[in-house]
Amino acid sequence: MSDKYKYKDRIVIDTRIHFGKPCLANTRIPIENVLELVQEGISFEEIIQKYYPDLEIADIKACVVYATELVRSEEIHVEQVH
Repeated sequence: MSDKYKYKDRIVIDTRIHFGKPCLANTRIPIENVLELVQEGISFEEIIQKYYPDLEIADIKACVVYATELVRSEEIHVEQVH
């Protein structure tokens, strides 16, 4: 099994943690927070060193794969303008 499919083991959704927002397993770190750092162009290594030392590179990759899967499954409804 490739790492792409293992990301689900690293992401949890628990209504008791951050109102059910997706977080990294065994942490209270929301996926959203990690993705914001990635969006700012901060390297995975720097995210671990400066922000979340308990994470692994695979955790950050899991966040990116999770976001990609959400976009991939999103339904787009385009309104036709006449």
